[in-house]
Amino acid sequence: MPPKRNVSGAGELVETLLDELAASADPKAKAKAEELVRVLVELYGEGLDHVMRAVTEAEAADVLKRFVEDELISSLLILHDLHPLDTEERVRQALDRVRPYLGLHEGGVELLELTPEGVVRLRLSGTCHGCPSSQVTATQGIERAVKEAAPEVSGIEIEGLADSGLLQIQPRPPGPCPVPEQGSAPSGAPPQGASVQ
Repeated sequence: MPPKRNVSGAGELVETLLDELAASADPKAKAKAEELVRVLVELYGEGLDHVMRAVTEAEAADVLKRFVEDELISSLLILHDLHPLDTEERVRQALDRVRPYLGLHEGGVELLELTPEGVVRLRLSGTCHGCPSSQVTATQGIERAVKEAAPEVSGIEIEGLADSGLLQIQPRPPGPCPVPEQGSAPSGAPPQGASVQ
């Protein structure tokens, strides 16, 4: 059995190699290399189409399920627009995979819509949207899962993100530090003993 190759970066590698070829070769060689890539992609796409039709016609649900669950096969099916699940269903499944993690932070996520332009609109719920560090981690996890499941989406919008409440800390002015007298508060500050929310 041949060793497993890291195929997750194969697309980037193809782009890098084409860019290097473009920088070092004459325009005719570059055009031929790009045509070669296009022809190979079409050939493999057509082959995958035949495989998918054969599996579907044979009603081989188990095989089809394994294709969908295999990251490489699934990404090839998406690339060639052959994936048996539509974009919205793949987004829903991606959200189902991140929900247990969000539950650890007492949060959740809801798919609001997939716009005709391909934008996924989501809403965070629960308390994870109120904590900036949880919020960043959660949104990164959600975005990564959605992009992996449906790379064709044009954008992801998440409602319910709390304002981080950035507090700018500056050095105090020179001189003595004014300390309010017991029982008094500077203008605009809450009275002493009052809770700040």
